Amino acid sequence: MTILDGKKLSNTIKDEIKAEVDKMKQKGEKVPHLAAVLVGNDGASLTYVNSKVRSCERVGFESTLLRLPSTISELELLDKIDELNSNQDIDGFIVQLPLPKQIDTQKVIMRIDPDKDVDGFHPTNFGKMALDMTTFIPATPFGILELLERYDVQTKGKHTVVIGRSHIVGRPMSILMGRKGFPGNSTVTLTHSHTKNITQITSQADIIITALGVPNYLKAEMVKDDVVIIDVGITRVPDEDSPKGYRITGDVDFEKVKEKASYITPVPGGVGPMTISMLLKNTLLARELHRKRKNL
Repeated sequence: MTILDGKKLSNTIKDEIKAEVDKMKQKGEKVPHLAAVLVGNDGASLTYVNSKVRSCERVGFESTLLRLPSTISELELLDKIDELNSNQDIDGFIVQLPLPKQIDTQKVIMRIDPDKDVDGFHPTNFGKMALDMTTFIPATPFGILELLERYDVQTKGKHTVVIGRSHIVGRPMSILMGRKGFPGNSTVTLTHSHTKNITQITSQADIIITALGVPNYLKAEMVKDDVVIIDVGITRVPDEDSPKGYRITGDVDFEKVKEKASYITPVPGGVGPMTISMLLKNTLLARELHRKRKNL
């Protein structure tokens, strides 16, 4: 059994990005600039955004954090997005989700310039991804692909089962794992809350990617020997023995499932760290696309 160590690989990728940025600086070129919009004071969102800012500093990116009150109106937020869209210095930006109830998330996503949508959520980028065109792949699915590729996990001809159909992870993964190339060329089954006999399906899978947010959902009896497990779930579970009063748990009953798996991601330390690294890679891509267009 091999642990797919996302934390270690994420650091390797950040080092690679930093090396590219150092070359840009030596040539006197503009370095990538990532902006993040944080609405309100959600603790988890603040922690995540701060982590993105620190990662930008580590690789040499410029970064901007725009903090807005939770009482902001939808129109005011859309105006801020317009400003970021027109700011030539910013290569890409993200609007941290979730947003307050008074704001339509879909309207916000649609307002972001697809060329700066480094989260990969805009329908234009999702469509390009589905058509195998160069675009921004959502950061978490991008990170999963990178893990599979760097650890040389074979996907061709394999049966991949995706649990969960969110627009952020489940649905894009079902498309990406079925695409031509590596990682890809799998036969994909997308399962969700209305899927019947799910154990029958998962027990036939060579690769399982689960993004439910249900702690310890996937049990050992639901998988076959030598299965590849990608656990995207992150849930805080009360734990009196922890100084924080909780522990982070994935969708997989890790201790028992790992005995049957050939490869498995831990939680924490698996997919999570990869997400931020792939956001940086998307920003690097955005910077290159903008440079090419200026030189046309």
